[in-house]
Amino acid sequence: MVEKQRQFNAPIRQSESGPEMIPPMILRGLSRERPVLIAGPTASGKSALAMEIAARDGGVVVNADAIQVYDNWRVLTARPSPEETAAVPHRLYGHVDRRHVYSVGEWLREVRPLLSGARPVIVGGTGLYFSALTEGLAEIPATPPAIRAQGDRLRAEAGLAPLLEALDPETLSRIDRANPMRVQRAWEVLKATGRPLADWQDDTPAPLLPAGRAECLLIDAPRSWLTPRIERRFDHMLAEGALEEVRENLAGWDPALPSSRAIGAPELVASLRGELPLDAARDQAVIATRQFAKRQRTWFRGRMKTWQVLSAAG
Repeated sequence: MVEKQRQFNAPIRQSESGPEMIPPMILRGLSRERPVLIAGPTASGKSALAMEIAARDGGVVVNADAIQVYDNWRVLTARPSPEETAAVPHRLYGHVDRRHVYSVGEWLREVRPLLSGARPVIVGGTGLYFSALTEGLAEIPATPPAIRAQGDRLRAEAGLAPLLEALDPETLSRIDRANPMRVQRAWEVLKATGRPLADWQDDTPAPLLPAGRAECLLIDAPRSWLTPRIERRFDHMLAEGALEEVRENLAGWDPALPSSRAIGAPELVASLRGELPLDAARDQAVIATRQFAKRQRTWFRGRMKTWQVLSAAG
């Protein structure tokens, strides 16, 4: 399918959650009944677009960001403000304890009932959530804690090599071998079930929401346009109390937890511990955000080739 592309040149405005992009012209031509899926890199304005669409048609904004689910981050993850959630219904934001290892399977189970209520506008930057929703997710049994602990020990003591050596060629061809969590997950599946991850994936059930039944929008933000927005947004986060939010998370801080992957959190933790000046922490956090956005753009372009592309410019 040939990608459809629309250009939008929307004004930047300041709100309590930082710079936002409000492109009302995008609303024209969208179905008022079908679910809407909005993906895009961090700081690209997708949340503002989701709110605009939900406000127009009375829908509900549903989170598809793996870090915004956690209850310990609001400022640092740019979660919707109380004013925004009061104006438009929002679901699956800040409802998971920071110590919980939340999975894409859990997210799908929580999304399922939301698909039959008010028209959902599902928005976020976690590509795996969207692929699981529109393509299906293998129903793999949960990993026993003892096997997970064994995998943690192996990875800590010897790195990824022994985990990779245990995997079959087909699984190796499908996973990101440089991603420790993906490699360990594949190893855990094999160890716990006796079946390679690729076999489970081949038995994937039908998706909850095939892409053909939704309005699928992908914001493609050029680096030159996105970088200054990332910088302004992080400075806004600092002004709004991001450092204080991180200080509240110092007790029990565990970098191995998924909740600790909030962009900027490790750098601000280092600053609070006296290991890094705040200015340097800010600069490193901005760099980390830019790198994360690059990975997102690469993933989206590779996996969402049939989605309608909205090319950001300004």
